[in-house]
Amino acid sequence: MRAPFVPHTEAEVAEMLTFLGLASLDELFATVPAAVRLAGGLSLPDHMSEADVTDRLFELGERNKPVGRSLVCFAGAGAYDHEVPAVVRSLASRSEFVTAYTPYQPEVSQGVLQAIFEYQTMVARLSGLEIANGSLYDGAASLMEGVNLAVAATGNSRVLLSAGVNPRWREVLATFSHGPGHEIVELPLVQGRTDFSAAAGEPAGAVVVGFPNFLGCLDDMAGARQLADATGARLVVCYDPVASGLLKSPGSLGADVAVGEGQPLGVALSFGGPYLGLFSCRSRDVRRLPGRLVGETLDSEGTLSYVTTLRAREQDIRREKASSNVCTNQTLMAVTAAIQLGWLGPAGLREVALGSARAARYAREALLGIEGVEAATEAATFREFALRLPVEAEVAIERLAEEGYLAGVSVREGYEGTDLEGTLLVATTERRTRQEIDGFAASLEKAVR
Repeated sequence: MRAPFVPHTEAEVAEMLTFLGLASLDELFATVPAAVRLAGGLSLPDHMSEADVTDRLFELGERNKPVGRSLVCFAGAGAYDHEVPAVVRSLASRSEFVTAYTPYQPEVSQGVLQAIFEYQTMVARLSGLEIANGSLYDGAASLMEGVNLAVAATGNSRVLLSAGVNPRWREVLATFSHGPGHEIVELPLVQGRTDFSAAAGEPAGAVVVGFPNFLGCLDDMAGARQLADATGARLVVCYDPVASGLLKSPGSLGADVAVGEGQPLGVALSFGGPYLGLFSCRSRDVRRLPGRLVGETLDSEGTLSYVTTLRAREQDIRREKASSNVCTNQTLMAVTAAIQLGWLGPAGLREVALGSARAARYAREALLGIEGVEAATEAATFREFALRLPVEAEVAIERLAEEGYLAGVSVREGYEGTDLEGTLLVATTERRTRQEIDGFAASLEKAVR
């Protein structure tokens, strides 16, 4: 396990010296004999980034272990191998957050409530919409709640769902739609983009599209907005939060509701969970917002405070008129995401997005240079792309695992009978180096022979 290192601030050092009755650090170390003190300073090499230091330590560790670093990850499909800085792991693991429970009593929960409020603010800005909730369980749950909101707002249970949405999310939506009776109409893909002309001209409650979609393609958002306007539907966009560091936000592209998976925001892969559902909408739908909502207020003494608010929208008060049964959130994961976003800032998030996109472009060109490997789509992509291989995708994945690579995800379920079935979905993040991509390409060339 990596040991976190967070240096003391000047204020903390001053506080410790005051407690000891000392005026400076020189007084603290005055008892150390001059003969054993370092003279002339340390001869240190140039500084390295945290990621580079980690890689170097793994290289050194391979000398002492029969098995070195785990598989180099080129898999995505909703969960991505991003760098999680030590400061994020250190702060998110503090007992105040790990042991915190439902903040029903604001007078003893101000810290957690403020953290959730900050998270909501960041997600709202990330999505380009006015209101964000305190998080949901995962991306699939957020999609289901987004469709529920749209259906309740429009009074129409017909849902126009792009086949470019993550197939696992579509399965969850189909399962939960049995109860309320949503009618789901799937819109096919053409070269990686949604064919909106396939939708009949009947009214609908929701139009759902991915940006980027499951295959990494950038869909036609103008077409999605036009279809929503023509059918009287709310536009629900499933977005990648990292992509918002480089691409336009869902809100600026016309989304009424934006849902997503927050795992890329400082949450480790962790064998699939726990993860984090992002949810935001326009202010006109705030009374239908699912889950927890934290707001700012003033207490009786005029001090800025935080409380859960607008609870009258929840099912325990609205009963059968409620559009959601969720009244909780993923506090620890939301706090982790807020720390990661706060640490990165707009420039840092753009750097992560740009690094992921550049790695994807380099990897795509390298892999398409292999004889027999073809692009499965023609649409522009962000950090994920699908390939047709001369061998079954599962065979290539198995062979590449022996070479030290997690090659990607086989596209099967949710795309049966289409030209996408059997393709290999490859993803990159800012962690993937040119050396790793070159090694992956060389190994794939051998695997597909």
